[in-house]
This record gives sequence, C-alpha cells and structure tokens, in this order.
Amino acid sequence: MKILCGIGGSDDSFRALERTVDRAAVADDDLTIAVVDNEDSSVSPDDVMERARDAIDNRGIDADIRRVGGDPGSQLVEIAEREGFDEIVLGGGHTSPMGKITIGPIAEFVLLNAKTSVRLVR
Repeated sequence: MKILCGIGGSDDSFRALERTVDRAAVADDDLTIAVVDNEDSSVSPDDVMERARDAIDNRGIDADIRRVGGDPGSQLVEIAEREGFDEIVLGGGHTSPMGKITIGPIAEFVLLNAKTSVRLVR
C-alpha cells in the first residue's frame, strides 16, 4: 500500500508516525513522510524531520521524508492525489468532555477534502 503520513510536531502526529512506521515494517508499505508546518507545535520542522529519520532507521525501513511548505492540509491532499497514494495518515482527534471527537484544522481539512482514504490516529 502506498501511504502518505503527514506530521507536524504534535504528540498526535508523532504517535501516527510510530504506528505508520511499525505497520510499514510489517506490511512492506511504500511510505512517504511529509513534514508540514504546524503553527500549534513548539517543535521545529528540522527536529520533526530528525525524529522521522530516527523512526525509520530504528525499524530498518526505507521511506521518503520530505518537507512540505504552504498550507499543510491543501498540500497533503494535493500530494496524495497527484502521486496516487492509497491512504493519508494523520494524528489528531481528542475526545471532548461531552464525548465528542474534536480535531485540529489540518486534519479537518484533509478529512473533508481528500478523495484518498484518510486514517486518523488518536
């Protein structure tokens, strides 16, 4: 399966990265990791890229890691469609005190606009 994992430095995105890398190691997925700008993250994009490199090195898999500029949601949707990805993986989603799932603006945009399947890791 051809997987695009979008990460931006949040704890949720790192959780999505780890689960996606673990799956890729077992299922032999064709994995691309897209590091996007996330205004809500205190982690620099360079640190996010380093963490992604460490994750794939630790599992011994080959994956493409790329820095993606511009609007994160739009870029992820565009890359997935243009390059024929089977799935976009994102971190996000918290349960509110009322039991409703709330998601961030990047995940919301991707979920509402992607023609590709989207997996949200919480």
